[in-house]
This record gives sequence, structure tokens and C-alpha cells, in this order.
Amino acid sequence: MKYYLATSAALALATGSAFASGLDRTGQPVGIIFEEGTYAEFSVATTAVDLSGNDRATSTVGTPLNPFQSATGDVGDRFNMFAAGYKRDLNDQLSFALIYNQPWGVDVNYPVGQSLLLGGTQAEANSNSLTALLRYKFNENFSVHGGIRYQEIDGQINLAGGAYSSIGGQYNVRVNKDGAFGWVAGVAYEIPDIALRAALTYSSEIEHDFSLTETFVTGASAGTSTKTKTPQSVNLDLQTGIAKDTLLFGGIRWAEHSVTDLVVPGLSAQAGRSIDLIDLDDSVTYTLGVGRKFNENWSGSLAVIYADVDGDNLVSPLAPTHSFEAIRLGIQYTQDKMKISAGIRYTRLGDAVAAPGGQVGVADFVDNDAVSFGLKVGYSF
Repeated sequence: MKYYLATSAALALATGSAFASGLDRTGQPVGIIFEEGTYAEFSVATTAVDLSGNDRATSTVGTPLNPFQSATGDVGDRFNMFAAGYKRDLNDQLSFALIYNQPWGVDVNYPVGQSLLLGGTQAEANSNSLTALLRYKFNENFSVHGGIRYQEIDGQINLAGGAYSSIGGQYNVRVNKDGAFGWVAGVAYEIPDIALRAALTYSSEIEHDFSLTETFVTGASAGTSTKTKTPQSVNLDLQTGIAKDTLLFGGIRWAEHSVTDLVVPGLSAQAGRSIDLIDLDDSVTYTLGVGRKFNENWSGSLAVIYADVDGDNLVSPLAPTHSFEAIRLGIQYTQDKMKISAGIRYTRLGDAVAAPGGQVGVADFVDNDAVSFGLKVGYSF
């Protein structure tokens, strides 16, 4: 049964959060460290997001906003993700893996001329991460794994529309690229004869010291800086054989998104108070699925995913969703030393209220979704 266990992870990229839980897009998987022998893989995925809402006529405290309740238009831009990995046994007990992915991201664009309160607001964030892992097997049942992670992040935010008039109106901040290190540690228990594995992995916070270029409505610019963190997280990945050629799998991921903020010094000074452009809540994501081997070449998997997000549904206009539900279908073809995995995921995004600064709701986002497609090619040497 061990030969086709990767069915359950056929879409490491297509399982991305798609605007669902903070900035999380991949879940930071480390499953490649459990592959047998020398192994390499490459994966690509694309996500189309349907994300729209309407301005509110009045705020929750009765302040007039937009009596026309203008539609925001589709604010979710399509995004693509790439990943690659390499794993090698150094001896009978020690193995090494190198993992590249793009764990964090934002692609939000409010069309100009639609929403009176948010039209012209944009946000883009990009990341690259490289993780080096070692795994030590005490015996066929117990092992530990850990290593270091290096990640780079950059981005840009543009604020526009009536919702931002109280802090000076039109504003742009360029977040220049910064790289920083974190660490990973975990433990696993396995019973190979029944394809059972329970793997617990902790990923540390990573703190970035960003240099900023802030540009105000007057056209004046200022070079400033700020520190922020990407969240610590815990992944529990489970799987076990339940019948001949059938695998039950699941997982739980907790991420402390609330530590991620972006306090901009120049805009804060202008507004006379601290301005944090990111307002995120911690989340727990649950996955449950089943994989089935149909014959020597073909296998498939079906999984359901649910994210539970702390706090109320007031969110940043730069990430206007709250929680999600998803279903994922994967298929894998194996021939000799190569396996090709593909699949599709449908995500129903949770309803949310866009509230600049997490204070006053200005737009309602309901009935939104995303569709992801992914492809992975793996080869054993």
C-alpha cells in the first residue's frame, strides 16, 4: 500500500487556501520527506477567484456611506503557484529534503468606477520559501524531522475610495523585498504494514524587517520601515489503510494569523493614530478524505476541507473573506518510476464584511467562491 500513498497529497498546491485563511496559500506541507528512496517533484496550480460585494448604505453605527450600495465588481485576481521538491536518503536512518514553494500571497483589485467606498484599492503580495529538512528514523515506527526555512516577501498596497477619506484618502505603500529565516520541527509515528502515519510538524514565526516607500495623496513620498511576522503554525497529518487498496487520510492545521500586521509609520503619523493595513484572525483548517487504488496505474482521492476562523466577520478589504468550505478531487497515474497527479478543488468562501482597520464595515461580501486546478509530476530515481 505504501507505493501509492501520495494519492492523498496529489494536489499540494491546489489545496491552497485561495483567500480563505489569512494570507495562507499552501499549508506549508513537508510530506516529501516521507517519500521512499531518491525522489523529485514539480507542481503548478492556478486559482480563479470570484469575489465581489456591495457597498453598505450606512455603517453599523448609522453613519451614511453609499445610498446607491454600488457593486464592488470582481476584486479577486487569478493567481498561479509553483512548487518543487527533492528528497534523498543519506543512509538507512537519515534522509534529506529540499522544498520550494510560495506560501503567502494576496491578489486583490477593486475596479475603478464601481465601488464608491473602495474603488481603486489594490493589494499584491508575493513570497518564495526554501525549506531544508532532515529526518532521522529511530526504527520503522518512530522518526523526527526538522530544519530551517528561508522566505522572501514583497508587495504593494494602494488605498482609494471614500472609506479611506478619514486617513487622508489616496495612498500607496511599496513593501520592498525582505528575506528572513525560521525553523521547522516535527515527529512521526508509522506502521508501514497498514499504511498508518501520524506526523506532527511545527513551523516557527518568521519576522521580517521591511523597508517601505509610502506615497500620499499630495504626491509626497517617504521612506520608512516596519516589522511584521508570518504566523507560527502546527500541522497534524494522518493516514491509514482501511481496506485493500483504500486509504483514509486527514489533517488539522492551526495558524496564528493574528500576529501578521502591517503598521505603516508615515500614514499613522498623518492620521494621528496607528494604522494597521492587515487585520487577520487565527484559523484551524480540517481535512478528511479517502484515496483508492483502481489498478496498477490509476488511483484517485476525494477530500472535504473546512476552515474555522476566530473572531467576527469584520475583515480587511485587502482579504475580504472569512472561513471556507471546499471539496477536492484528485487523480494519479503511475508508470514505472514516474507518477503524474492532477486535480480540481472547489472552494466556497465565507461571507465577510470589509472594514478598514477592522472597525466600521463598509461593504458586504457574500456567496463567493474559487476554483483551483493543479498538476504535479514526481519521479523516483
